[in-house]
Amino acid sequence: MTDHDDLHAEPTEGFKVGEKKTIDEYQQLDQNDESLRKWKESLGLGGGKTLSDPNDPRKCIILSLGLEVEGRPDIIIDLKTPGALEKLKDQPFRIKEGAQFRMKAQFKVQHEILAGLKYLQKVSKGPLSNKMQEMMGSYGPNTEDKPLYEKKFESETAPSGILGRGHYKAVSKFVDDDNQTHLQFEWSFDIKKDW
Repeated sequence: MTDHDDLHAEPTEGFKVGEKKTIDEYQQLDQNDESLRKWKESLGLGGGKTLSDPNDPRKCIILSLGLEVEGRPDIIIDLKTPGALEKLKDQPFRIKEGAQFRMKAQFKVQHEILAGLKYLQKVSKGPLSNKMQEMMGSYGPNTEDKPLYEKKFESETAPSGILGRGHYKAVSKFVDDDNQTHLQFEWSFDIKKDW
């Protein structure tokens, strides 16, 4: 058993695994239901030509990951670049102790509605670890009107002090309500006294 086998998503209330409809079925749902119409609009259903690639079976494609730190240029990892994920594991981010930072992701959805996408993260330093989960939401396939989605996660404060400084290992995972993992990767960061 690896150290991240315990990184599981909390189920979304009211969602039944395997109970989903095709986009055409969603389009046919009761047009007189105003809340349903607004929900479908929020998913971008019916807005512009879809960008789904028939040769790519993936439902969710994480295009890039970023680290935003106030007052510093964003660090963007382009996941379309071969070997980008492998580099993440071996080349830690450097973060100043006590700094405010947050992760962000750009992604594309294709073929069908992506229900309840969540971001899970486990950070470890030595024997101590901390897990978090953030709900990203449900998304319709990207269209020419909206070619990609971007999600910024909650801001975090880097640990500080002699005990806070050091090397941290992290595992991150994007998973949906059907328990399908769309991306899982390992990365690391170093908390230093200064940049």
